[in-house]
Amino acid sequence: MRVSAPTLFMATALGLLALSGCQGETKTANAQQGAGGAPPPSPVGIVEVRPEPIAVTSELPGRIAPTRIAEVRPRVGGIIVQRVFEQGSDVDEGDPLFQIDPATFQVAVESAQAGVAKADAVLTQARQDAERTQALVARNTVGTANLETAVATQRQAEADLASARAQLRAAQINLDYATVRAPISGRIGRALITEGALVSTTGTEALATIQQLDPVYADIQQPVSQLLRLREALRTGQLTQLEENVAQVRLKLDDGSEYPYPGRLLFSESTVEETSGQVTLRAEFPNPDDTLLPGLYVRVAVDQGIDAKALAVPNQAVQRDTSGQAFLYLVNANNTVEQRTVTVVRVVGNRSVISQGLAAGDKVIADGFQKIGPGAPVAPTPWTPVGAAAEGLSKDAGKTDATGAGAQAPASTPAGQAASPEAQRATPAPGSDAAAAGKANSAPQDAGGQRATAPAADASTTAR
Repeated sequence: MRVSAPTLFMATALGLLALSGCQGETKTANAQQGAGGAPPPSPVGIVEVRPEPIAVTSELPGRIAPTRIAEVRPRVGGIIVQRVFEQGSDVDEGDPLFQIDPATFQVAVESAQAGVAKADAVLTQARQDAERTQALVARNTVGTANLETAVATQRQAEADLASARAQLRAAQINLDYATVRAPISGRIGRALITEGALVSTTGTEALATIQQLDPVYADIQQPVSQLLRLREALRTGQLTQLEENVAQVRLKLDDGSEYPYPGRLLFSESTVEETSGQVTLRAEFPNPDDTLLPGLYVRVAVDQGIDAKALAVPNQAVQRDTSGQAFLYLVNANNTVEQRTVTVVRVVGNRSVISQGLAAGDKVIADGFQKIGPGAPVAPTPWTPVGAAAEGLSKDAGKTDATGAGAQAPASTPAGQAASPEAQRATPAPGSDAAAAGKANSAPQDAGGQRATAPAADASTTAR
C-alpha cells in the first residue's frame, strides 16, 4: 500500500507535537516537585513515658488439689449388705454410705444389756448387805470385820456394773459402725467394693474416696533461682514488699481462659526439692461451679512485689529486628525519628515493661509506623487506644449533627465515589453546547414569570 507524501508529513507533525507535550508535562511536574521541597512529616501517635507502680507477677505452673480428701474405710468387719449412696454425688459428713450385716453386733448389744442388768442386781444386793451389817455393828451384834467385808463387796458390785455398762457402750458403738458413714463433706467417687464382699478393719483397700472441692488448692512450682532473685530485689529496694492479704493470685485454665474467681496465697514451703530445684507454693481458690477438678493443670499468676517506678509502653510500640532484639521508635526534640534498643523484662496485659534503654519523659511512637524510619520527620500527636478512639469519634460525630453541620441531606453520589459511566457520558463537558443549554435552562425567570428557554438549535444540539 503506497502512502502519499501529504499524509506522511501530517503523521510526523502530530508525533512531534505529542512528544513536545509530554516533555512539557514532565518539566511541569519536576518544577512542582522542586517547589514543594522535602516530603511532609508523617503523622504518628506517641506516648510519653512516665514512671508508675506496677505489680511484679510471676506466671507459674500448678496442679489443682482438693482441700480435704478422705478414704472411706470400715471400722468393724463383716459382710457388705447394701450400698446406700449414689456414686459421684455430693455427700455430707455423717451420711450413711455402706451397711455391714448388723446381726452379730445386735446380739452383742443384747448380751451387754443383760450383763448390765445382772451387775445392777448384784450391786443392789451388796448395798443392802452393807446397810444391814452396819446396823448390827451399831448394836454390837457383829464385829467391824463383817462390816468391812460387806462394804468391799458393795464396791466390787459397783465396779462390775460400771464394767458392764462400758461393754454395752462398746457393743452399741460397734453396732453403729456397721453403718459406714461419710467422714467429711464433699464429692464421693465410685464404690471400690460391692455388696456381698467381706471387709475388715485390717484391709488395705478403701470402700470409696471423698474429696472436698470448694474451695480447692493450687500447688504451684517456682524455680528456686527465680525466688532468690525476687528476694534480692526486695532486699535491695528495687521492689516493694506487698502488704499482707493484698497480693492477688489469678489462675488460667489449660485452654487459655482466665478463671473468674481470684485466690489467695497461703504459704511457701521452706524446702527445695532436690530433683527439680523448685519450691512449692500453695494458693486457695473458691470453686462454686466445680470448674476446678483435682489434678487439673493450670497456670497461676502470683503478685510477688511492686516495681514503684516501672516504665511501660504499649505492646504494639515494641519492634523486633531480624535477630529478635527489641527496639522502639522515639520522637526527639527536633520531631525526627530515633531508633533505640531496649530490654523488655515482662509483659503486663497489653503493655511491656522496659528495664533498659528508656527514660522518663521519652516520647515513644505507638502508631503510624508505615512511613517512618530513623531520621524521618514526623508530626506527633497523643496516641489513643483503638477502643477509646472509636468511642471518641462516635461522640464527635454526634456533636457535629447536633450543630446542624451533619444534618444536610446526603449527595446522590457519595464523596470519593466515582460516577458511573452512564453518568459521566450524560454530564456535559465545560464549553459544550449541552453545557450552554443547561445554563440557559437555569437562567432566572423573566418579569412575566416565564423562564427563558434556549434556542431550538441549541436543544437539538444537546439531543445529539
